[in-house]
Amino acid sequence: MQRTQRTYASPTANFTVLEGGKPGPVELPEVQVRRGGVDLPFLVLTLVILTIGVIMVLSASFARAYYTTGDPMKYFIRQLVFATLGVFVMMVISRFPVSLFRRFSLHLMILAVLLLAVVPIIGVEENGARRWIDLGFTTFQPSEIAKLAEVLFFASMICTFKDKMKTFKYGVLPFAVTVVVLVGLLILEPHLSASVIIIGIAAIMMFAGGTRLRWFAVAAIAVAAVGYLAVSQLGYAGARISAWRNPEADSSNTGYQIMQSLYAIGSGGLMGLGLGHGRQKYLYLPMEHNDYIFSVVCEELGFVGAVLILLLFALLIIRGFWLALHAKDRFSSLVVTGITGLLALQVFLNVAVVTNLLPSTGISLPFFSYGGTALLIQMAEMGIILSVSRDIPITKAG
Repeated sequence: MQRTQRTYASPTANFTVLEGGKPGPVELPEVQVRRGGVDLPFLVLTLVILTIGVIMVLSASFARAYYTTGDPMKYFIRQLVFATLGVFVMMVISRFPVSLFRRFSLHLMILAVLLLAVVPIIGVEENGARRWIDLGFTTFQPSEIAKLAEVLFFASMICTFKDKMKTFKYGVLPFAVTVVVLVGLLILEPHLSASVIIIGIAAIMMFAGGTRLRWFAVAAIAVAAVGYLAVSQLGYAGARISAWRNPEADSSNTGYQIMQSLYAIGSGGLMGLGLGHGRQKYLYLPMEHNDYIFSVVCEELGFVGAVLILLLFALLIIRGFWLALHAKDRFSSLVVTGITGLLALQVFLNVAVVTNLLPSTGISLPFFSYGGTALLIQMAEMGIILSVSRDIPITKAG
């Protein structure tokens, strides 16, 4: 007599009941778990900061846009278009599985190295440096791709090496070789700020990955020695150091930019001159809608407005690290740590430069500084973090 069977599936067991009441195991097809929604606090903070940034580009750029092109809205419209496209890119990437980023991390790193290698040859020269590749309709800096590639590639390597990160062979050597290649190509441009960030990202990722602390001390000594030699030998960097130490000594030349930045910050006072009413952007402050846009923020929104914006950045960064702590696996955690660390590093360095706490290095302020392709990559990075957030169990949402 042929036995009949009924199959049951429960959250804890899969089994078959044969005729006669005897249970027997059965393998059911794997059911794909539906991913959750994106982390709402992180998404809202990103959109708020982006919106304020686009508004500040309008305020900071209209004078120069009118002077150079005759259209005061040109830079703003372009930034608005890229911001809108960036939101779309962010939401699309947030739906990609996290495993996809690891699968293509090596390919992205190879692409970044190739692009950096051709920049000194075919790149567009501006202010004595070749950092941009002209695509016809826009230009972009391969260094922006290199930053993201480094985060993904390092996270993948750390997960591959696992417990071997405590050794020099696996926990230091491959990362050091990668950094040397990237920084070496950036120096050819030259691009000091990107070099600093590449080294900073490496330190963040290796620390999170478990590299022994003693190797950081050795690396710090090596970086300091190389930095000293570079400053002493390269007039490009040496002039910036001199302007940083004493900008008043040559306020009409090497110290001009930082002096105008300090004038803007100081004139803002506690509450600012009002949105759109800043004076330094009228062709006094160079790069007012780019690297030095935070000076315009301070002048127009004052100390209170600047602190509120920095507070928004702080909340975004804290939320990013919270997501890293609750990520479903090590790769996801490392990627979010790296991207969030990159964001924090760029915000700190930009504010430090415009306030003359550090020498001028040409670091942009994320979501604020004018630049379409850079903004797209930043939004793509936020999309990766949101993708990770989709896999965080709902019981851990907070």
